[in-house]
Amino acid sequence: MRLLTVRHVSIYRYSTPVRLGEHCMMFRPRESHDLRLVKTSLEISPQPKELRWLHDVFDNSIAIANFGGDASELKFISTVTLEHSETQLPAYKLDEQARTFPFAYSPEDASNLERGLRPRHPSESVLRWINGILGPTGQAETLDFLRSVTLATRAQFTYRRRIERGTQTPHETLALGTGSCRDFALFMMEAVRAVGLAARFVSGYIFTPDTEHHTSVGGGATHAWLQVYLPGAGWVDFDPTNSIVGNRNLIRVGIAWDPADALPLWGTYTGFARAFLGLEVSVSVVEEPYEHAA
Repeated sequence: MRLLTVRHVSIYRYSTPVRLGEHCMMFRPRESHDLRLVKTSLEISPQPKELRWLHDVFDNSIAIANFGGDASELKFISTVTLEHSETQLPAYKLDEQARTFPFAYSPEDASNLERGLRPRHPSESVLRWINGILGPTGQAETLDFLRSVTLATRAQFTYRRRIERGTQTPHETLALGTGSCRDFALFMMEAVRAVGLAARFVSGYIFTPDTEHHTSVGGGATHAWLQVYLPGAGWVDFDPTNSIVGNRNLIRVGIAWDPADALPLWGTYTGFARAFLGLEVSVSVVEEPYEHAA
């Protein structure tokens, strides 16, 4: 178990003062049996006239801020300290019928997972890609198959941080051979959906230990990966950007069927479009001495 502190800073800048509209934040990690929040703080400048919290349809924790004036800079600082327990791959005990792929979900699971099973970006090229990993027999041990898909994404594509909004389609990622963590998450999510597995998108943070041989990418900003539902194991994390199977170093914040529903921050302003100078985002995840836990 690790004690980690996440500091997430987002700063909007404008060339002239603009009227700030409603802003929604998805910064608060999802508490579970493998993650416990120790303390949290949220600083917003200028101070909103109203700040309220709610759970969205995915049970993500959302903060909504409303402002009463103009500003040329808007800053959000979220600081969270949490306990994080890692789940190792050998701990996943799949139901007997799910140990070998392909398998069929029970009627009850299939009904509940319908939106996670439905591809949003059908692509013959992506289907050929994942069937190529499955091989000519069309069968494999389920976890071995998913691990191979995760490794292949890391090996065959080049990571490139993108500041542009939105996500590449899986076909675009396959054609370009490059993408960001959210592009790779959507690519693998749609690939496994194409062969009958339920998957969902995850937005959050990654802890990158400060060691000489550590090669994880995605630190310094928010991170994205996916989960696949496996009977007996539940929702299992797969990070194709870093070839991670399980929740090692991954801190879940938001989950959704589509990337557009798991944005860390979004909002509006009234003013000239050219007044917007940009959004600066920085994220740090550091390990704390465990005796500091509350």
